[in-house]
This record gives sequence, C-alpha cells and structure tokens, in this order.
Amino acid sequence: MIAVREGQRRRRIERDVATGILVSLFGLCGCTVGPDYERPDARVPVAYKEAWKPGPTATGWRETRPADGTDRGAWWSIYRDPVLDGLERQIDISNQNLKAAEAAFREAEATVAAARAQFFPTAKLAGSATRTRSSGNSAPTAGFGGGISDQFLAETTASWVPDLWGSVRRTVESDVASAQASAATLANARLSAQGTLATAYLELRTADELARLLDASVKAYTQALQITRNQYRSGTTDASAVAQAQAQLDATRSQLIAVGVTRGQLEHSIAVLIGKPPAELTITPTQATIAVPLVPFEVPSALLERRPDIAAAERDMQAANALIGVDVAAFYPTVTLSGDTGVEAAMLRKLFTVASRIWSFGSSAAETIFDGGARNAQVSHDQAAYEASVATYRQTVLSAFQQVEDELVAERVLAEQAIAEDSAVKAARAAERIINNQYLAGTQAYTAVIVAENTALADAETALNIRQSRLVASAALIEALGGSWDTSQLPNQEKIESDVPLDFNPLPPIIPPGK
Repeated sequence: MIAVREGQRRRRIERDVATGILVSLFGLCGCTVGPDYERPDARVPVAYKEAWKPGPTATGWRETRPADGTDRGAWWSIYRDPVLDGLERQIDISNQNLKAAEAAFREAEATVAAARAQFFPTAKLAGSATRTRSSGNSAPTAGFGGGISDQFLAETTASWVPDLWGSVRRTVESDVASAQASAATLANARLSAQGTLATAYLELRTADELARLLDASVKAYTQALQITRNQYRSGTTDASAVAQAQAQLDATRSQLIAVGVTRGQLEHSIAVLIGKPPAELTITPTQATIAVPLVPFEVPSALLERRPDIAAAERDMQAANALIGVDVAAFYPTVTLSGDTGVEAAMLRKLFTVASRIWSFGSSAAETIFDGGARNAQVSHDQAAYEASVATYRQTVLSAFQQVEDELVAERVLAEQAIAEDSAVKAARAAERIINNQYLAGTQAYTAVIVAENTALADAETALNIRQSRLVASAALIEALGGSWDTSQLPNQEKIESDVPLDFNPLPPIIPPGK
C-alpha cells in the first residue's frame, strides 16, 4: 500500500510539473518581438494644382468639382457606349495577363496557408511488424541454436515548436500583407487592361470619325475635279487646274486608305486584350460620336485609398516590416515539445492490451550562441529592405499625383485648345466657301481654292485630333484616379486565412503518467 501511495504522489507531482510547463509556454506564446507596423507618412497636397486654372481663352470654363458620391461601378460607362461596355466586361473572362495575376494571388494565398501550418503540431502514425532470428553463436543465445522473435508496434508521434517569440505570427503577418499586395497588383493589372482597352477603343472610334471626314472630302474633291474638267473642256480654265484637283483628290484618298491601317491595328489590340485572336473580332464602324465626359474626382488624400498600385506598395511595406520581427525572434531560444503513444508487443494478440501501452513525453531547448554575425546581418538586410519599400511607397504616391496632375492639365488645356480650334475650323470653312465662289466667278485662280480646301481639311483634322486627345486624357485621368477601385476591395485577413485565429497554439497529444 505504501508503494502504491508513493507512486500516486509521484504521478501527481509529474502532472503538476507538466501543467506548469504548459501554462508557462502558453503565456510566452503571446509574446511577439520585432517592430509593430505603422504606415509611414507620405506628402499629400491639400488640393490638385491643375484642378482649375483659367487660361487666356478659357471662356465658359468652370471648375470640376469633387464628386465623392458618384457611382463608380463600371467607370467606362461614363462614355455611354454599349460596344465599349461589352468589350470591357470580357477582360475579366479572357485577358491572359489578368489570369496570370490572379494565379499569382492564389499562389500568395497558398503561401499564407503554409505559414499558418507552423502554428500546429506535426503528427505521424506508424506501424511495424518484424520477425527476427538471432545468431546461435552470439551472446546470450550462444550454444542454443539461436532464436526467432516477433515484434509488433503501432504508435502515434507528435512534435510541436511553440511560437514563443512570435516568429510564426510575424511570418503569417508578412505573408498576409504580401497576399493583399498581390490582390492589389491584380486590381492594378485589371485597371491597366481596362484603361488600355478604353484608350484603344476611343482611338478606334476617332479613326472612324476621321474616315468619315476624309470620305466626305473625297466626295467633295471628286465633284470639284469633275467641275474643273468640264471647265477645261469649255476652255474656261487650264490643264494645271485639272492636275491640281486630281492631285488633291488622290492625296486625300491616300489618307483615307491609311486610316484603315490604324483602325485595323487598334481592332487587333482590342481583340488581344479580351483574350481573342484578332481574326475573331470585328468592330463595325458607326456614325455615333462619343462625347468628351466631365470626369469627377476626389480630394487628393482620397487617392491613397483609390489607387491599387499605392495599396500594393503599402502592403509590401508591412510585409517587409514583419520580416524584421522574424529575424529578431531568431535571437531567442527554440523550445520543442514531443510526445508519442502507442502499443508494442511480441505477440499480435497482445498488441492492443493495456500492458502493451507505451508513451513518452519530452521537451528540448536550443539556443544559437555563435553564428558569425549571420543573424545580425539578416536583421540589417531586412531593415534595409523595409526602408527601400518605404521609399518605393512614397515614390509611388508622388508618381500617382503626377499622373493625376498631368491628365488634369491635359483636360483643361485641351478644352481651351478645342475652343480655339473649333473657331479656326469655322473660319476655314467660311474662307473655303468664299474662295470657291470667287473661283467659279472667275476672280480667283484654282490654286487659291486648293489652299483654302487643304487649310479647312487640316483644321478639321486638328480639331478631331484634339478631341481624340481629350477622350484619351479622360480615360487616363479615370485610370490615374483608380477607376472603380478602392482599398475596401482588398481581401481582409479573415478571407485570406483559415478560420483558426492567429494566436491559437494547440498542444500535441499528451498521455498523463499513470493513465
């Protein structure tokens, strides 16, 4: 009885010690070393410099006011073009660059899952059955002809490295931030593809307008050539007028043919953007004219939340910052807990009896006391990488503001230029009519008619080019402002991770002594 009581007391002491060790480890698991992340500041202007600045010809020009409440669902719907709308919606379905970016995001999610797995113990189930014949000439069976023995084993082993210093938590933090950066990169790739397609489509429709302008000119010049030939036959003009009319017609017809090259290439680029071979896409010319929209925008500080490239750079900073914590954790000791339980017997029928049970539980600790400065070098390396990511973030912000200001000044100046050029077109068309009437009246040479018509056509083409530039600038401005995106669309930590909380540290199975 005394021996039994002593054994029970010893087992209680062992359980109390084990419990104390586990409680201490759980307390330490709340510790996370390394710097906590705080987003560095970036220089943000109070207002856009080019939002409104009247120029010398800015009659009627008014300030574009911020419109935070504007619906930004499909940003290209501002152009009110159903063909463009249909093309843009195919980008998410078939654009191959977008599919590559999406695969990169899924790769980043898998990296997070792999990092989170380090919170949990590793467990293995093993079994073996062996039959052994020992030598009859080896002790202690020497002289007895040897012997045959059986051994059966079934066991579960587990080991666990508690995250005492937050190394795993910092790794997961870094990987989650990297996954969010990858999601922002995906959004940026989508926005870039949408902007490129919109630009190509607007240029294609401008090419259609130019083709209509040149086609009308060809018809007018054909009629003028016929009139000139009739006058030559009647002797009221000379052969040079006919030659000039013919040259003007042929040159304009050549311009019209050349538009086909530009339009065809734009159509091919649109096909590739929506993931189709060029042979499978035909965009029918229309008579519609796309109006230049008034693009709403927010105050400058909102740009930090609206640009996916800024969001990606900011998430890269947190990922780099968390790695410093991983490096600092390497200076602390590593504790490993291990345990196994199972059954072992020499006879299969006795394998699963109480007497065949085996178990063990243990722990080990290791601390690196000399590494030649490798850990310090790694901390310095990742600290420098973090500082580089801060500089990249701030430069990305500056570049974003530059792009917005560039497109704002383009929008403003081109609008002023359009007013002036429209006036020039009206004057050139009036001069063309007057000089043509004077030629028909015999008071002007045909050379003056050619000059007036070429001037009028050139001014009309310039006006069209300005309108194209304004349309392209409006698309570029929307893209520079972030399109329909904002940081609320970034996947949060809960979406990227599993349902297990980050601070959960499960213990390996432990068989208490005496059980």
